[in-house]
Amino acid sequence: MLKKTIIIGAGRGGQALLEQLEKSGRFNVVGVADADLNAPGMMQAEARGIETAKDYVSLIQKVLPDVVIEATGASEVSQRAGEVLPEGAALIPASVASVMYALIEEKEELLKQQQAHDRFRETILQSTHDGMIAINQNEQIILYNRQAELITGVTNEQALGAWIYDILPQSKLPDVLKHQHIEANQQQTFANGRNIVTTRVPLWRGEEMLGALAVFQDVTDVQNMAEEVTNLKSIQQMLEAIIQSSEEAISVVDENGNGLLINPAYTRLTGLTADEVVGQPATADISEGESMHFAVLRTEQPVRGARMKVGPNRKDVLVNAAPILVDGTLKGSVGVIQDVSEIRALTEELERARQIIRTLEAKYTFSDIIGQSEEMQVAVNQAQAAAATPVNVMLRGESGTGKELFAHAIHDASKRKYRPFIRVNCAALSESLLESELFGYEEGAFSGAKRGGKRGLFEEAHEGSLFLDEIGEMSASTQAKLLRVLQEKEIVRVGGTASIPVDVRVIAATNVQLELAIHDGSFREDLYYRLNKLPIQIPPLAERLEDLNELCQHLLYKINQEYGRNVQQLSAGALQELKQYHWPGNVRELENVLGRAVIHMPFHATEIVPEHLPPLTKSEEPKPSVEKYSGSLQERLDAFERQQLLEALAMFEGNKTKAAEHLKISIRNLYYKLEKHGYAKTSMQ
Repeated sequence: MLKKTIIIGAGRGGQALLEQLEKSGRFNVVGVADADLNAPGMMQAEARGIETAKDYVSLIQKVLPDVVIEATGASEVSQRAGEVLPEGAALIPASVASVMYALIEEKEELLKQQQAHDRFRETILQSTHDGMIAINQNEQIILYNRQAELITGVTNEQALGAWIYDILPQSKLPDVLKHQHIEANQQQTFANGRNIVTTRVPLWRGEEMLGALAVFQDVTDVQNMAEEVTNLKSIQQMLEAIIQSSEEAISVVDENGNGLLINPAYTRLTGLTADEVVGQPATADISEGESMHFAVLRTEQPVRGARMKVGPNRKDVLVNAAPILVDGTLKGSVGVIQDVSEIRALTEELERARQIIRTLEAKYTFSDIIGQSEEMQVAVNQAQAAAATPVNVMLRGESGTGKELFAHAIHDASKRKYRPFIRVNCAALSESLLESELFGYEEGAFSGAKRGGKRGLFEEAHEGSLFLDEIGEMSASTQAKLLRVLQEKEIVRVGGTASIPVDVRVIAATNVQLELAIHDGSFREDLYYRLNKLPIQIPPLAERLEDLNELCQHLLYKINQEYGRNVQQLSAGALQELKQYHWPGNVRELENVLGRAVIHMPFHATEIVPEHLPPLTKSEEPKPSVEKYSGSLQERLDAFERQQLLEALAMFEGNKTKAAEHLKISIRNLYYKLEKHGYAKTSMQ
């Protein structure tokens, strides 16, 4: 039961005593007396509902306390209070009160220190990255810090006071209680899959064991990271092994252009060692030319086929370089260097192989024919139809329009695809040489003839195709022999008498008007009809300018490969300037113009602008003359039709598509009529 207590004296000491008595929980302060009603203790007592009085005697007589504490230090007050003290009550003089106050205050200080120590200890326990779990002798959890919560997934509220096996069935702490020894660095896996390394120790107070403590760390992430690091190391070692064993010379620089890595093949090619390159700027190995590594780092775009000289021996090389991007961030550049001398030797070997292959099969297919214009599509459709038939074909068109390309494509799409395809230029050989090349010769046929004779190209092309380019330049005697081959399907070698059967499809090509050649007697009319069973008119470039952009892109790709450049496109202005030219040399001239432009462009420029183009003569092309007509009705009808055709072509400046639309006939019909009137080659020329 709390003792009813009165405090006499409410100065600062009385006030402090009042606070300490209330905190102690052993005293019930029921009254405070002081002559000064404004004393701090009086005001505090009133605020707390404690009775106050100016006269302590009357307060004692009224309240009848169990304890009276005299805090004024005046002896007369202590004496008078003792006289009126109820029977059994205790009077505590000021000297004793001060000692009691000091003890209470010391106790409060000790409590504060203990609380501060507890908070410090709690802070350490809760902020550590180690999980901590402690149990008492009854195997109940008495400590469960925040890290233990995170690792196990069980909250502090759930764990404290619970039996350890209810929370962690796999716990080994009860074993420590039994065996009373330390278990250090033990591995364990919780039910949630987390892996830990733990140390378990018994808790002692003197000779008495209070419980057991486990301190543990989650090593799941560390193990996963270790596995990733191991995998990364394996990948790195594998990549390094690949680079080091590669026969290609490889150079790698970082994002600042400083050397990171070279392989032995690089050293063999350039004569430079890692000590001379690694850590040095990318220009350290270049004796002539610009660093492609820096070009790649500057543009973040790959570079292909750049020529330069490297190393102390000024080795002539080709360089392909590409950016190294990691998650979209530029981390460096890798270059592959090739010895030009080796490439040259391989190229020569390849060219020799190509020369052999050219006599055996076609190089091009219809997919290699560039152009979506109606004029070109008409020609392609005719050629595809020709490929499906066994008849001879006549390719007509200006020089440079791609007649040989069509010949290859026709052979490739025919049933003779896997048999020989042989090409011969009739204008490039003399009459006697052309005859012996086409038909072969017997031993002794002429001086210088090979022993045993020689098979001709017709024999070599047996069951395949023979492409006779510039057929209009063939001599009359050779034309006669060719006509016999086409009629009889057999040849007779020069100097021989025996007939040799051959199965050859002839694809002829000409850039002259054979009709005029027939008229002036330089070309046999019967041979013309044998060859011209399936004529295909290949349009000049001036008639299909809508294909110009596509052709330029195709040719630029080819030029880039040849010159080691990276030109991507033409500007709108450059393309417009090309469209204003009449292109007498057709696609062959276009390739020449683009090649000259690329050669004179800055090395790293990627777009052709008008300033790069060589001068182009934009002269007016002569328009076809209109013929007058006379004679019989049929002759007059033919002359009138011819006049209408020429007028339409003149009106549309040689554009056959627009001329056909104007005359309301098909483009194929237009070609037929032009050929009938001897204008098979008509274009704006």
